[in-house]
Amino acid sequence: MKHYPPLLPRERKPAPPRIPLFHAVPGRTRADGWTPRRQAAFIGYLAETRSVTEAARRVSMARETVYRLRGREGAESFNRAWDAALGIAPAQGDSERSQTGVTPSRKVTNTALMWRVKTGLWQVRMHRGRFVALWQKPDNTALFQLLARLDRAKTSSERAWLEGAAA
Repeated sequence: MKHYPPLLPRERKPAPPRIPLFHAVPGRTRADGWTPRRQAAFIGYLAETRSVTEAARRVSMARETVYRLRGREGAESFNRAWDAALGIAPAQGDSERSQTGVTPSRKVTNTALMWRVKTGLWQVRMHRGRFVALWQKPDNTALFQLLARLDRAKTSSERAWLEGAAA
């Protein structure tokens, strides 16, 4: 009869960070600049290496420009993905939720909505702690918001035209 030693629990590596879907930072798209694909790849490499300098080098950009990108207007979603890639959880006072648990609304211009529809949402795929792929998903929420605004604008202009014709 054979006797086997008891199985010892394996030391598990910490799970790779879960990076949320995010919108690219709006701006002029240049071939040698921060394109939406390059922004998403940066987040993926940041999650893999945990180093801003190394992740920026891997996407052929300078570290200083990454921090400038992070400070731009409209970079909230990118910043949340950055923090998630580094495993930084928002502090209770820093979260975007109010005390009632509802996310406060912020006004979004038609230009920003068009940017979101055009670039979509980006998802970084990780496998065993390595950055493996990017997925670009359409942002249907932004599309429906834009369509609703156009519908309201059409309805209000028709109403104004009918009131003007009746007078």
